[in-house]
Amino acid sequence: MTEIKGQVVEGNVFIYPKDDELTMPDLLKFIGKNIELSAEYKHNLEMYKGNHDILDKLPRQFGPDNRLVANLPHYIVDTYNGFFTGIPPKVTLEDKETNMALQEWNDENSLQDKLSEISKQADIFGRSLAFVYQDEESKTRIAYSSPMESFMIYDDTVSRQPLAFVRYWKNTDGIQVGMVYYATKIVSFEDSKFTEETPNPYKLVPAVEFYGNEERQGVFDNVNTLIDELDRVLSQKANQVEYFDNAYLKVLGVDLDQDGDGKPDADLIGNQMIYSPDADATNATVDFISKPDGDNMQEHIIDRLVSMIYQISMVANLNDEAFAGNSSGVALQYKLLPMRNMAANKERKFRQALRHLYQIIFSVGTVLPEAHSEDWRELDFTFNRNLPDDISNDADTAQKLQGLVSQETLLSILPFVDDPKEELKRINKEKQDNMQQALKYGPAALDQDKPGYVRIIGVNSK
Repeated sequence: MTEIKGQVVEGNVFIYPKDDELTMPDLLKFIGKNIELSAEYKHNLEMYKGNHDILDKLPRQFGPDNRLVANLPHYIVDTYNGFFTGIPPKVTLEDKETNMALQEWNDENSLQDKLSEISKQADIFGRSLAFVYQDEESKTRIAYSSPMESFMIYDDTVSRQPLAFVRYWKNTDGIQVGMVYYATKIVSFEDSKFTEETPNPYKLVPAVEFYGNEERQGVFDNVNTLIDELDRVLSQKANQVEYFDNAYLKVLGVDLDQDGDGKPDADLIGNQMIYSPDADATNATVDFISKPDGDNMQEHIIDRLVSMIYQISMVANLNDEAFAGNSSGVALQYKLLPMRNMAANKERKFRQALRHLYQIIFSVGTVLPEAHSEDWRELDFTFNRNLPDDISNDADTAQKLQGLVSQETLLSILPFVDDPKEELKRINKEKQDNMQQALKYGPAALDQDKPGYVRIIGVNSK
């Protein structure tokens, strides 16, 4: 019997012994586990797209059967992702020449757009994967991959270094095929056997896993049951409104005229009437049947569910009245504090993943010269939260800090200053230009140095 070496630990992280290559039984076990996890990933994706569980419930036999979906997962993901990557993060190098080459590669590969999609996948699934490859022209490219069809395997050391990256899919014949990317080679497989091998030019596992927390939880994983309950309550409320909207008129103790067949001259079914001429005539009644009023209770539970969903997911409800009033900036910052804290933790994880991603990218010498292959250590990542800017308040803060911190730090406070160092250079250049103009046009300047000065030379005539 073949020994199974692989294991799955907390956060559904795949572990395998260091320096060992995957055996086919272990690979199939990992793929089987990832297919099992893909059912959860797909459920989260359907929740994001608005295909909630209530739409698949069995139809009711009697009465209205409304299926309302409160698609808060879409709002939560898009709001949080916009907060995190709405302002694209900047990746820069100190050296001007290498930074220019880096920015050209970033733009050519639409890195900002791909990073936004990676971030959104991490919010929906709890993880996302980016991998590096060489195209037909031997240019280094980057792509992102869904965890529903790929996964990382880490070694069993304390540092959990990447051991392999696996992609799999079904070919046109319905056979499962895929590729295993090691640091030294790339191995293809089909069905239950390995096929060909090709060298890996990066000498590193050419993929990186992005996630916002070590548990690999999506941003709305903790509120799935609350969202399902909100869908149920809203649908039930709609059913009751529709049911009671069909109000019935009761006619008791009143003998209506009858036609030749002995039927009263009223369409009891079409007009939603209840008719009984045999009731006590002295207590004749003609009125509508009153309906029970549970509206306050329903509205209360709806409000409570919505409030708890935003509170537990830690994503602010920007449509809340608190954001529409004249609350102070400090008060609003406190309302955004949970989302800021969650984004700060996600940023630390993304910085680490991005640095490792550029380590792979720089390793082949196509983006930067091979002499700069270690420049990934010098990368500077700048993440800015996408929030409305209070420029007046920022300017007041910078002015109050004048003399306490450096000019570069003061400029970094202002949201419209993208590069404080470059802005400081422009300020110093303007000062030098002003000084030169003052020397040239000032009262103390010599006449011959002033613009428009014409020297007249006298001619002595005899």
